Amino acid sequence: MNQADVSKLVSQLKFAIRPKHRKLSCPDGPEGRMLKLRKTVTALLMNERLELNFARADESRGYAERLISEAIRHGDCHKATMELADFWLLEKQCVHKLFKVLVPRYENYNVSFTRMYKAPRDYPGWHYKRAVLELRGNPFPPLVPDKVLNRNFIHNVLLDEAKKAYRFEKYAEISKKMNVTENLSQEAKDDGGSSSEDEVESKK
Repeated sequence: MNQADVSKLVSQLKFAIRPKHRKLSCPDGPEGRMLKLRKTVTALLMNERLELNFARADESRGYAERLISEAIRHGDCHKATMELADFWLLEKQCVHKLFKVLVPRYENYNVSFTRMYKAPRDYPGWHYKRAVLELRGNPFPPLVPDKVLNRNFIHNVLLDEAKKAYRFEKYAEISKKMNVTENLSQEAKDDGGSSSEDEVESKK
């Protein structure tokens, strides 16, 4: 019996997710938990960068990725996708931003649409891990410095030249050691050849 290809029915996420959902502490039960995730997804699409608890960020990331991937796949004319966007996005201007801004931005992406970093926490303080969840291509300055574009800074130029000088010195030392070992091996061969000739003459 022919079976349907599930990968064609559901779009595949571009990052690994947990097989089970995280347990988020919420006194309002499952409905409060879902409302909390909806608020997080809405704030992420509106502000494009959030700092929050690690568990909540990791759980909300999967829903945001699924929402953007379905919007890219089906567009704003698909009824089920529009109902999905209306459910997850509490602010209606975020629905317009999803289809008019984020879909053109991410339609040619081969990586995940979101990025998450571990954030420092205040000490002493709560033991909850913090994280920064953001959309790729956001207008904010990057959290991780780009080392490729900073090569012309004066301290980086000086460090590169110091590294080159250090490498040249090490290469010179290695070449000297190699020359010394070659000379010793050559002398040992010469001594071995002369001793063998002396033994042959003594036997005669």
